[in-house]
Amino acid sequence: MHKYMRAIGFKGIKSRKELQKLLLEVILNAQERSYTAHGEDGLLAQFCKDFAENIGIAVCGEFEEGDNFSYDYYYPYLRGTGISSQEDVTVERHAANESYAGICDDIKVGVSLIFYLQNIIPYVKAKNSNNLPIQGTTLTLSALSTQGKIMMPIRKDEKDRKKIKKASNNRNSLIAAARMGDEDAIESLTLEDMDTYSMISRKIHTEDVFSLVDTYFMPYGVECDHYSVLGEIIDYRKVKNHLTGEEVCLMTINCNDLEFDICINREDLYGEPEIGRRFKGTIWMQGYINFP
Repeated sequence: MHKYMRAIGFKGIKSRKELQKLLLEVILNAQERSYTAHGEDGLLAQFCKDFAENIGIAVCGEFEEGDNFSYDYYYPYLRGTGISSQEDVTVERHAANESYAGICDDIKVGVSLIFYLQNIIPYVKAKNSNNLPIQGTTLTLSALSTQGKIMMPIRKDEKDRKKIKKASNNRNSLIAAARMGDEDAIESLTLEDMDTYSMISRKIHTEDVFSLVDTYFMPYGVECDHYSVLGEIIDYRKVKNHLTGEEVCLMTINCNDLEFDICINREDLYGEPEIGRRFKGTIWMQGYINFP
């Protein structure tokens, strides 16, 4: 059983038989079907079926001779909304399956952002046609979570928000310059990090760490597309899985100036989400490349 099936409202599925029945339902009644040539005689296929708004299961596999479909793997998904990044994306195939990981070096995050690619068929088509790299793509990110909690916000007025925004823009400019080899920018970033470390070390004795750290985005565990995040909720809604009736929460969060959607089972979320509050939890990052 895929660990993140519970995130989209399928925590009640326990047996292999129930899972096979569900996957057959996805294949036979898919709302989205996509195909592309694979190898000499194969046909790579992906079937997607929604069980709530933008939430569903994808089944991937190959058609062999005689139109026999053999499924290789499946995964739960959340289709994101909006544009998370306009930076270039590199894609690499996973070793075990015909699935792909995307890598995006977005300055705002501070680390190479790795995600599980949702729309593999358009990418494989472009790869087979030797049309890579494609210029002008954008990236829509989304995430599934199996554990999270709601935290109260740090009090900020409009003046504080403008100050934070200005500091963030200045830091992004310095990071961009440092990547180009600007030694002054590298030195400025180093001094800034030392000042931040000194300030937090001084205040941590009398203040809670989450009153000092507004948001963060950090790799989590041993899998490269898993992260621990803390971000401000800018939108949220609750929907029900129409097959199981389980309630899931959809949230759009701003984390290090990176906006993306998160889906979590209501039973796995501690606290009540509200706009302005913060979400803290571990996520499995997914991404959809918007080809021009």
